Amino acid sequence: MTTAILRTAEGWYRSTRGGAARIATDATTTGELLLDRPAIASAADADPVPVESLELTSPVTAPCRVVAQMTNFASHAQDAGFDPASVPLTFFRKSSSSISGPYDDVIRPAHVRLLDYEIEIGLIFGRAMPVGTAIDEENLADYVAGLVVTNDISARDVQLPKTQFYEGKSYPTFTPVGPCLVLVDADELKQFTDLRLRLSVNGQVRQDRTVADMIYRPVAALQALTRFQRMDPGDLLLTGTPVGTALRAPAKPLEVVAALLPPALKWRLFFQAQARNPKYLQDGDLIEAGIATDNGAIDLGTQRMLVRWAR
Repeated sequence: MTTAILRTAEGWYRSTRGGAARIATDATTTGELLLDRPAIASAADADPVPVESLELTSPVTAPCRVVAQMTNFASHAQDAGFDPASVPLTFFRKSSSSISGPYDDVIRPAHVRLLDYEIEIGLIFGRAMPVGTAIDEENLADYVAGLVVTNDISARDVQLPKTQFYEGKSYPTFTPVGPCLVLVDADELKQFTDLRLRLSVNGQVRQDRTVADMIYRPVAALQALTRFQRMDPGDLLLTGTPVGTALRAPAKPLEVVAALLPPALKWRLFFQAQARNPKYLQDGDLIEAGIATDNGAIDLGTQRMLVRWAR
C-alpha cells in the first residue's frame, strides 16, 4: 500500500484514512524527509486532522535538481510529426525556482503570449545516484522513492525561437508539483505503466493517456541520465507528456515551405498561426491535472490551478 506525503508551510504530514497525521521530524527539505523513514512510519499512529484544513504546498522543496525528458510519449511524438521509433532519449533542465504548489496560480509573464501545459509524472529520488550508477529493474526502487503529479508549463514563444528550453520552462510557477508525494516500493513501481495522466482546461479534457504510451520508461531513462548527471535525495525527474498540448506541428507541406524562409519571417508566420489557436492558456482558465491507475491502487492526486496574466 502506498504512502502519501503532504506538506504545508508548517511541516510534513502523512495521509491516513482518518485525514492527515503530522510527521514528527526536523526535516526541512524533501531529501531530508526521505532519509527519515522512521518518522514517516510512526506518523501512522498520530492523531489526524482533516486534509481540507491544510494549505498544501509543493511536497518537493527547492532548491533541488529538476531534470526533464523531452518528447517521450508515442502519441506526442506522432502529433509533432516524428516517428516514435526514431525519437532519441534526451533531457533538459528546469530551474527549481519554477516549482509551485498544487493549487497555486500559474502566472503568465507579461511578455509571454503562448502559454502551454504538459502533465507529467515526476520521479523523486530517495538516495544519491552518482554518475556511473548501474540501474536496472531490480534496483530501480532503491533510487526512485516516490511519484508526484507535475505540470511542465511552457512559454512556447520563448522556448521555440531560442532553440533551448531552460528559460521558456523556468519562470516562477511553471512547475506545479503535488498535491502529494506518493512513496512506492518495488512491487508498486511494477504498476507504473498502468498510471493514467489526465489534464483538463475549464472542464474540457485535453490530455488522457496511460504510461503504456511512454517511449523511454524509468529504467531506460535513469540508465541514460546516470552517464552524465548526478541525482540526490529530493531531486525531481519529469518523464514527458502525452498528446494534447496546445502546441501543434504545422502540416508537412508548410514545413517544407517554411524551411526556405528567413528565420525571422518563419517564426513570425508560425506564431501568427499559433496565436489563432484557442487551446493556449488564457487569463482565468482552470487547469486540473491528475494521475492515478484506473483501479485506484496508486493515486497521485489532482492539481487545480488558475491561470493569471501578469499585468
